[in-house]
Amino acid sequence: MARLNVNGAVREFEAEGDTPLLWVLREQLGLTGTKYGCGIAACGACTVHVDGVPTRTCVRPVSTVGPDEKIVTIEGLSRDGSHPVQRAWVALDVPQCGYCQSGQVMAAAALLKAKPNPTDADIDAAMSNICRCGTYNRIRAAIHAVARGDLKSAGLSIQHSDGSTT
Repeated sequence: MARLNVNGAVREFEAEGDTPLLWVLREQLGLTGTKYGCGIAACGACTVHVDGVPTRTCVRPVSTVGPDEKIVTIEGLSRDGSHPVQRAWVALDVPQCGYCQSGQVMAAAALLKAKPNPTDADIDAAMSNICRCGTYNRIRAAIHAVARGDLKSAGLSIQHSDGSTT
């Protein structure tokens, strides 16, 4: 039995060491928000954070992730969709088909943590995920909105389970 620290909890699983982390997350741990896209780390649909670093899980063998490394999937970014990047994605209607968007959100969240006020060049360098629908302009706008703290002016409020809105 092996262990991973995923979304703040130690999770146990059984898999061969060369199994891609993606399949352990999806098939063993039931975290299906992280998507399979290309299998060669080109598209980014499988992006999660490993110790805060955006990581493409389709090519990362699970044996290369230590038990002390912290993995955050799209499910762990926030419990209710209240992470600023998730809110911006909704406010600006970023997704079209949506398939790549969990990886896009994870890449954007890592970018904004590393560079809270990214330039267009920073965004271009960090956002190497592929979107078949071509929502790149909306992705860029959402990242800039988060950097400016401009979500309320985008017309978004979120109703939380405790009845409060933001």
